[in-house]
Amino acid sequence: MVGPQRFSSECPSRQLFDQIADKWSMMVLAILEPGPLRFNAIRRQIEGVTQKALTQCLRRLERNGLVERRVIPLSPVAVEYELTELGQSLGKPFSVLYNWTVENLAAVNLARSCFDQRPNEAERAANRLAPEPIERGGH
Repeated sequence: MVGPQRFSSECPSRQLFDQIADKWSMMVLAILEPGPLRFNAIRRQIEGVTQKALTQCLRRLERNGLVERRVIPLSPVAVEYELTELGQSLGKPFSVLYNWTVENLAAVNLARSCFDQRPNEAERAANRLAPEPIERGGH
């Protein structure tokens, strides 16, 4: 891994990273890896994505030169999306990241489970600040 970074909000690399690693982009790029697809074919493969979110995602990817939008002169007019050469170059790093997720999913799930079983900060603070119970004994 590269040494310590300062992630300035104005840094162009951060802005590009934010766009590539957003909620839908990696999935769209993976879906387009085998070849071009129409909008609805992409949408059917990503459960939960809205038409608006997918449209915005595809536009960002196209603007960044990762996806090409092609109009097919049919009746009605159809549009398909395909990875550019630049978009295809993300295949290897995405594959490494995907393999990491598969190999480490059990460890991540265990960490989540341990975290979820801990009392949260508010509960711990409340327990520290709670007055000690007064014991009432017999006289």
